[in-house]
Amino acid sequence: MKHPLESLMSAGGILLLAFLSCLLLPAPLLTLTLAHKLMDRFHLLDLNQLYTIIFCAWFLLLGVIEYFIIRFVWRRWFSVERG
Repeated sequence: MKHPLESLMSAGGILLLAFLSCLLLPAPLLTLTLAHKLMDRFHLLDLNQLYTIIFCAWFLLLGVIEYFIIRFVWRRWFSVERG
């Protein structure tokens, strides 16, 4: 039987791993021309807004990837089956 708070713990785990990713991996750098193209496409006012969006998306993506890798390793090798 699944735990009733499993979905909440999944989201919390992803956010925690996203914050840990901030310490481990740098976000991708953009060239100036690509940054200006993205600013024009998304109607942003300055480069700070663009990099805020990029950093948030990058760290959340890394958090999701790390969460699923750790969950796979846990379920594959460390989980104790009861039944």
